[in-house]
Amino acid sequence: MKVDFTLEGKPGDWDVAAEAERRGYDGGWLSEIKHDPFPALAVAATRTERMELGTAIALAFARNPMSLAVQANDLQLYSGGRFILGVGSQIKPHITKRFSMPWSAPADRMREYLLAVRAIWNTWATGEPLRFLGEYYTHTLMTPFFNPGPNPHGNPPIVLAGVGPRMTKVAGEVADGFFVHGFTTERYLREVTLPTLLEGRAAAGKDNLDGFQISGLPFVVTGETDEQTEAADTAVRKQIAFYGSTPSYWPVFETHGWTDLGPELNRLSKRGEWDEMGRRITDEVLHAFAIVAPKEKVAEQLLARYGGIFTRTSFYSPYPVPEGYWEQTKHDLQAAD
Repeated sequence: MKVDFTLEGKPGDWDVAAEAERRGYDGGWLSEIKHDPFPALAVAATRTERMELGTAIALAFARNPMSLAVQANDLQLYSGGRFILGVGSQIKPHITKRFSMPWSAPADRMREYLLAVRAIWNTWATGEPLRFLGEYYTHTLMTPFFNPGPNPHGNPPIVLAGVGPRMTKVAGEVADGFFVHGFTTERYLREVTLPTLLEGRAAAGKDNLDGFQISGLPFVVTGETDEQTEAADTAVRKQIAFYGSTPSYWPVFETHGWTDLGPELNRLSKRGEWDEMGRRITDEVLHAFAIVAPKEKVAEQLLARYGGIFTRTSFYSPYPVPEGYWEQTKHDLQAAD
């Protein structure tokens, strides 16, 4: 299992990436929250030699396929073939109200979007005319002046994020990997996510998940003292509640029979009762979503739940941890058969 490092989107991330590579991490990921991940990753590519670098995630619907195809192609070039294009849809209010971009049928649109990106890359690689005619996107112009030509490192792999079955199936069909959202449980992963990914793979004419990346980011509650563990527990409960207040994530609750919890959290979120939301996450819910263990047991429990499923992982810890805290956990995961 590969173990990855999460960058923060701050000046100096490129030096952090170089240090993470020195410490043996397999990949460095940067999300698109307060900053555009592509510039920092471009600089990080010049400071690293081995570690993979990726977006986790870049917002597809905030851009058009041509823009994203160009950015990803450039990062693949700058990194010498070490770039992974991680993409996701976000939710409707952010796309329409924050970015003023269109929204409709997100799973269908995402499927077409990624096929459009691949069509653009194919034109650059082969010189064939660009002729992508879709319901949501149309790309029919690529003159030599704008064509960067074949990438000597090939195209970067595409990893799609999702929670619901429709987006998950799209990932299995047209992506090279899947980001398992932190807001998931082992039961939901085994009963819903994996079968749905296989449905998508079957639609693409493939009968297994061989060569398909599955990247997990499980919540972890841990600490070296009772006080640290208690703070971690509170922070993770609040983060689970935050995600759980969004209707598109409720199928995870529903798999466990917690059908009333999502609407309850949604009502509290509209009143801004964030602390109270966290208190509504019971121990049963917490332990379903999070690995709750002493530091020396985190790797063991992560492997017990997700070994043989995740091809790479990191740790979702929405609370401060000391530098180097995950070193032994990383080593144990990388050494596991």
